[in-house]
Amino acid sequence: MLKARRAFDEGHQRKFLVILDDTPECERAVVYAARRAERTGGGLSMLYVVPPSEFQHWLGVEEIMRAEAQAEADATVDRYVGLLRARGLSLTPERLVREGTALEEITQLIHDDEDIAILVLGAGLGKEGPGPLVSAIAARGGGFPVPVTIVPGDMDDATIEAIA
Repeated sequence: MLKARRAFDEGHQRKFLVILDDTPECERAVVYAARRAERTGGGLSMLYVVPPSEFQHWLGVEEIMRAEAQAEADATVDRYVGLLRARGLSLTPERLVREGTALEEITQLIHDDEDIAILVLGAGLGKEGPGPLVSAIAARGGGFPVPVTIVPGDMDDATIEAIA
């Protein structure tokens, strides 16, 4: 059962949650979410999900892989924070890194943080569809805990600026 959203209660702030990865459409989602958060007085949470380690029976290998994955996650988050700064956005995003499967970690984070009110995803443009995360959430039907905004991967800056 999902906790009630508290984004507009005293002492709380509505947050836009954006999921980070290395796809071109992710940048579009980050820019949209940041612009929307800034314009509406909201916050921005940026989540990078590290896939679970596959070498759990080799402790030394697992630790090295975890450290490498954490470094990659930090670099990805830093890159997107830099992108926001280069675009003149002043908000300071919440930086989150979790290990697990993306859909499970997103759902758990939304459950844990009552201020997350909107999930923002970028949609891919390839023949293979909008992307695995967009497809997985769409396949759930109406069973997702917050509204989902899907930003087309080819949306230009002027359009984002106009609608965010």
